[in-house]
Amino acid sequence: MIRASSIHKSYGSLHVLKGVSITINKGEVISIVGASGAGKTTMLHILGTLDRPDTGTLEINGVNISSLSDKKLADFRNKNIGFVFQFHHLLPEFTALENVCIPAFIAGTSTSEAEKRAAELLTFLGLSQRMHHKPNQLSGGEQQRVAVARALVNNPAVILADEPSGNLDSSTAKELHQLFFTLREKFNQTFVIVTHNEELADMADRKLVMKDGNIV
Repeated sequence: MIRASSIHKSYGSLHVLKGVSITINKGEVISIVGASGAGKTTMLHILGTLDRPDTGTLEINGVNISSLSDKKLADFRNKNIGFVFQFHHLLPEFTALENVCIPAFIAGTSTSEAEKRAAELLTFLGLSQRMHHKPNQLSGGEQQRVAVARALVNNPAVILADEPSGNLDSSTAKELHQLFFTLREKFNQTFVIVTHNEELADMADRKLVMKDGNIV
């Protein structure tokens, strides 16, 4: 479902990615590990179309990403890719339900349809009693589950997660890790997870190790 071939990326004189190639199948959970500076987050940003490679090709769901204009790329990203970051990035003035709806509204989904889907996801994630709470009224683990619901609301082809449990205590982190696999079982959801958490990395179907800008 994702095919990246010979991806190179430099920032000035710093050659961050040196010909990375990855193939990821539908429903796979992939972890990417490696020391800081190995290129993991840069690779995740390119897979998420947040950044373009200098050279190399990226195909997601049969679409050649380099052929898309910036506007078409933003539309493709909104509908096909969900993101979960270390910091939940929830908007503080909105409720959990409203935060989850935002990507659906951007995609042009009607209010009633977006709210129905958001409510279903929040209920599935155990947050049915917390939908109308604002982020500052939620625990860290609850905030991160709202972020997961937001990532899922447009039925994305893939969810990219960057240190998703980095801000959570060990017990809450375990719950979040298990949740990813529950979502894979229920929705055949594909995940690519950059993590320093060895336990999460080892749970994945495949663990890719990055070193000096490449997969070793």
